Amino acid sequence: MGHVAREKQKLLNRIKRMRGQIEAIERAVEADEECTRVLQQATACRGALDGFIAEVIEDHIHDTLIDPAADPHDPRRLAAEELVAIVHTYLT
Repeated sequence: MGHVAREKQKLLNRIKRMRGQIEAIERAVEADEECTRVLQQATACRGALDGFIAEVIEDHIHDTLIDPAADPHDPRRLAAEELVAIVHTYLT
């Protein structure tokens, strides 16, 4: 079973929230709301998508690169954890 399947419900919940955000943007545009309001909603949606992407990448790194039985000071494990931190820095 892949890491996406194990985290399926969590990921689906994120997608449902993003769908709601997209629908809110659509309603705002249809209602001719101010540009700032539309941009705020679009920015929030972009942040949610970035968070989704970061979550999938992080799960992938943990599933494929980090051996849970490895020594916590193993250089490969430390490098993988550093990669997770970098992903979070740039995507969330």
